[in-house]
Amino acid sequence: MSWSFSNDKPIFQQLVDIITLKIISGEYPTGSKLEAVRELAVTAGVNPNTMQRALAEIENTELIYTKRGDGRYVTEDPDKIAAAKNAYVSERVRVFIESVKALGLDDGEILNAVKEELK
Repeated sequence: MSWSFSNDKPIFQQLVDIITLKIISGEYPTGSKLEAVRELAVTAGVNPNTMQRALAEIENTELIYTKRGDGRYVTEDPDKIAAAKNAYVSERVRVFIESVKALGLDDGEILNAVKEELK
């Protein structure tokens, strides 16, 4: 996953989303050590303070934790990762359903469209 940003929401929130997705997709495996704030900021092309804010936000969700003096690590709790993955999927599905219902599709038509795309 690349570090590309859009203008539709704050950069720090986009960083939260990108890093969270990297965790729940397994790109950052459970128990793995994250790069230092400055290194992540350089890689993402953002200010270190912005990256620090994003990491603090993710730490609040308990997907990462800090070992004092040693850096940040991805949680080793598979239930936390599964819950975050479920929340991610639910949010995307909700947005999708809202957008196609705005086109006038009913539940049956939405289900049929999804089934067709899954084939």
